[in-house]
Amino acid sequence: AMGRVPRHLLVPEKSRDRAYEDEDAPIGAGQVLCRPYVVALMTQVAQLRPSDRVLEVGTGSGYHAALLTEIAAEVYTIEIRPKLGKAAQQRLKQLGYTHVKVKVGDGFLGWREHAPYDVIVVTCAPESPPPPLVAQLAEGGRMVVPVGRGQTQTLTVLRKHLARAF
Repeated sequence: AMGRVPRHLLVPEKSRDRAYEDEDAPIGAGQVLCRPYVVALMTQVAQLRPSDRVLEVGTGSGYHAALLTEIAAEVYTIEIRPKLGKAAQQRLKQLGYTHVKVKVGDGFLGWREHAPYDVIVVTCAPESPPPPLVAQLAEGGRMVVPVGRGQTQTLTVLRKHLARAF
């Protein structure tokens, strides 16, 4: 999937010459697109299936959303910064990723209208998994989230299992 998504077209023009190097790429608004290794790792540990409905929190440039659509059936992505969200939506559309749904808003609240999600990928680091996202995760669903602050973050994979009464 990473070989099919044109990363260089999903970063600002000034960053295109270094788009495939294993380093973060600045995308504006003080944000970065994570290095390819981190994006690949997060995607791998999510254990995506072709039938999955995925919510991505933190659209950024749209690169990870495009990558997720190469694997999963449905992808919804939320970006809190309007400028980044609108630019990502336009870029994704221009590149033919018209089935990705982009929303500008607070991703920690999720996107209830399309829940439940089989996978939720959070690209920003909360101190703990946001309860609204956990609530929107399907039974057996997976959440990939870097937990922590600043330079101290732990990539965490959660699987939702509901308690059953007998």
